[in-house]
Amino acid sequence: MYEEEDTRQYNVVVNHEEQYSIWLADRENALGWTNEGKTGTKAECLAHIDEVWTDMRPLSLRKHMEKVEQEKSAKKST
Repeated sequence: MYEEEDTRQYNVVVNHEEQYSIWLADRENALGWTNEGKTGTKAECLAHIDEVWTDMRPLSLRKHMEKVEQEKSAKKST
């Protein structure tokens, strides 16, 4: 089956947990998502996300894990 290349324009969007996605540029973003700054074809936007989204954990989880590590370090130094 032949599939046409998707040449529509997309925006890279990010939510409050610093998770990334793409959204069609001619549509209003879904609630909770803001433009990250990159616009392009689907392939270009996905490639950009691959470059910038290096830690897939949500922000709240990263902060929690950082706090746990700091607490462990504080206990070791006492």
